[in-house]
Amino acid sequence: MANSHVLALNLLCLFVLTIGGSAFRQSPHRFSQLDQCRIQSLNPLEPNRRIQHEAGYTDVWDQTSDQIQCAGVAASRHLIEQGGLLLPSFNNAPLLAYVVQGRGIVGTTLPGCAETFQSSEQTGSAGEQFGSQRFRDQHQKIHRCRKGDIVAFQAGVAHWVHNDGNEDLELMVVHDTSNADNQLDQNLRRFFLAGSPQETERRQEKYGSDHDQEIFSGNLFQGFETEVLAESFNVDLETAARLQGQDDNRGFIVRVGKEFEMQRPSRFEEERRERSIRNNGGFEETICTMRIRENLDDPERADQYTAKGGRISTLNSNNLPILTQIQLSAERGVLYENAMVAPQWSVNAHSIIYILRGSGHIQVVGHSNRAVFNGEVRQGQLLVVPQNFAEVKQAGSQGLEWVSFKTNDKAVSSPLAGRTSVIRAMPEEVVMSAFRLSRDEARRLKNNRQEVRIFPRSKRQESERF
Repeated sequence: MANSHVLALNLLCLFVLTIGGSAFRQSPHRFSQLDQCRIQSLNPLEPNRRIQHEAGYTDVWDQTSDQIQCAGVAASRHLIEQGGLLLPSFNNAPLLAYVVQGRGIVGTTLPGCAETFQSSEQTGSAGEQFGSQRFRDQHQKIHRCRKGDIVAFQAGVAHWVHNDGNEDLELMVVHDTSNADNQLDQNLRRFFLAGSPQETERRQEKYGSDHDQEIFSGNLFQGFETEVLAESFNVDLETAARLQGQDDNRGFIVRVGKEFEMQRPSRFEEERRERSIRNNGGFEETICTMRIRENLDDPERADQYTAKGGRISTLNSNNLPILTQIQLSAERGVLYENAMVAPQWSVNAHSIIYILRGSGHIQVVGHSNRAVFNGEVRQGQLLVVPQNFAEVKQAGSQGLEWVSFKTNDKAVSSPLAGRTSVIRAMPEEVVMSAFRLSRDEARRLKNNRQEVRIFPRSKRQESERF
């Protein structure tokens, strides 16, 4: 009987440890990156090349950078002009895209899913109140996107983006090239389904070999014989040749005309359905209808807020279930003038921080217990903070806004200061002994900060200002 109780207790402990540890899991495939994370210093990164297109451009960060290789990602930024279309393609790695500005529509084509949207046109005489309907097109679900949205794309799933707004559409994109779904290599590889995008030999020589940089030429159809394509689609040779995009020099963001219209639900209908799914815990979602976006710009959505300090909104697989499949999450932060985020470290993820607006000061301390970065960051720069490296952000006089891409769908941060910090959680006696403090000093160290994570400008900063 005693043995059975001991066995039951052991099983219970194992169950608790398994469940408790799941929130802090680190994807096993990332252990292959350990040799690339011996970071001695960090620097804010600018894009190292720009690819010009007919209706916009793409900025690309150097994937051979020590920081980016450590995180196991690739980063780029698309600027899609009004009426522009980011051509259909798929990649060897899942990605998150943050909508920096503008609005548009996004399409994904999931294998095995039906064409659930149907467009129709009215036929009949002009005097008839209602004509008969003739279906002219069927396609899979499309999604609206707007400023502040995070949009998730799975590896190997074809997707496209169209700017149907009245301003440029800007997307900041991070691909998780170390994800288990990528079984090629650690380099980002785009597979285009249209056009004839080129990364030229001149760029290849300037920025490195094709092993180190993303190099592409044409679309997938160009590799097949024209006759094979004509037979496969049951079309004539001229149409098959159009698939191959011969003599198409528009790049992979092209301009489309007024004929680019398709059937889609109104924003109100789509948002109402998404609210219904969230209220039901997501149980109505299937792989074919799963939500792929969530907006992080709404102040009312903030997970953490401090008056005169700022706000932080987090996104993980708990509130966007598709992130479980791509193993990424995100954080959107807004700091007011001179406010700061408590020093913290990420328990189970690398952080790829992109500065959206304003400027600020960031300090990062590595495993050798010295600062690997202590400097200014500004709009348009990218900084990688490796897992377990401690960092603190402080806004400048114009405030600081950022979006962080995390390499775990349930990323967890552990603050060093504040009401939920590691210091606050320790007994006073431990704090006294560890730091050689009196009890009163230990008590003040633990309790002086009542804010959770965001600290407003202090009285000392106020006095220095005047």
